[in-house]
Amino acid sequence: MIAKGFRRTILIGPLGGGILCLLLSIPAAAQVQTEKSETLGETTRTVELKRGEVVYVSGNSLVVKMEDGELEHFNNVPDSVTVLVDGQHLNVHQLKVGMKLEKQTITSSTPKVITTVETVTGKVFHVQPPNSVILTLDNNENQSFNIPKGQKFMINGQETDAFGLKKGMVVSAQRVREVPEMVVTQETKRTGKMPPPPPQPKADIPLLVAVARPIQAPVETATEAEPAPKVLPKTASDLPLLGILGTLLCAISVMGMTIRRVRLQFPGLK
Repeated sequence: MIAKGFRRTILIGPLGGGILCLLLSIPAAAQVQTEKSETLGETTRTVELKRGEVVYVSGNSLVVKMEDGELEHFNNVPDSVTVLVDGQHLNVHQLKVGMKLEKQTITSSTPKVITTVETVTGKVFHVQPPNSVILTLDNNENQSFNIPKGQKFMINGQETDAFGLKKGMVVSAQRVREVPEMVVTQETKRTGKMPPPPPQPKADIPLLVAVARPIQAPVETATEAEPAPKVLPKTASDLPLLGILGTLLCAISVMGMTIRRVRLQFPGLK
């Protein structure tokens, strides 16, 4: 491996003092070439939902009451931002108070690895083992490359290190770099519903209307005096008579009891 990060298995053949190359066959006189490739991983998606109700709209200013009760104020909403309502795309000027809005954000994350392969070919101009080597490229420019620690080379079937490189050898090597990245994309969908229609008015109910009418005063008519009763009212009572009879009966009873006692005491009396 010549430059830092180059592959470690390098072959040298006996052509004009030696050819250093990789298993990949490349032209001997080529300049430094760069190739890039991308490898994509599995994509993951997350969905975020936000719902709210329009409570104020004026011009390009919009206030939405979210589900949690918080108010979000959106200033200078672009006319290009639309909401799909009943199959029509409405901008901020067409929104109404009471409309229900929903924003759906889909975030897609895809891991990506960018692989860069750099290929260099040139003649050994100077080598300073074990750290670096200077190659003369096909444009006759000299360029210095670092030799990684422990780099081994194959020369005529024998393994050696940077000390085996000699001036005039044609050298070809590759450096492979892999850079991981994360590709994030977002898709936003905005939908809405019109506010409910106002309640229908109730059916007409007839009203009772009170009409004041004048009340006529009763006409006084002359009444004849009632004639005096021909029979005087009964004022006497039978209670005194009953009292007298009761007293008389009691007296007779007492008298009879007295006579009976006297006869019992004096049987000779008749």
